[in-house]
Amino acid sequence: MKECKAKYETRVAEIGPLVPEFLESRILVFFRVGAPPELAEFSILTEPSELVEDVKAGDLVMIGEHSYRVTAVGEVANMNLRNLGHLVLKCNNRTEPELPGDVCVEAKDLPPIGVGTILRVSSNGSGAG
Repeated sequence: MKECKAKYETRVAEIGPLVPEFLESRILVFFRVGAPPELAEFSILTEPSELVEDVKAGDLVMIGEHSYRVTAVGEVANMNLRNLGHLVLKCNNRTEPELPGDVCVEAKDLPPIGVGTILRVSSNGSGAG
């Protein structure tokens, strides 16, 4: 029996001033703390963390207590997350990403995000959906 395994977990350290505009479009852009100012402006900056295993369709993204099933992963999304702490999360339910860095999830409203919010990506061990 397979358990839900954390592939990535980090904590929000800072919120860029343009994040609310992206939130309205159901898009979240994450970068590790230390991103250039022009990127930090529209990003949620997170503490450094390690990507233990690649994100795949079917995984769960948790933002605080809210969960979103991954529906598609762009070809460079895992490399960006591993190297830069960069994640573009789009709540659009697409099964093919628009851009190579996108991670698409269920089309649900996003929760409010603040400093201290936990972002976690887990494999789905139960097979339930």
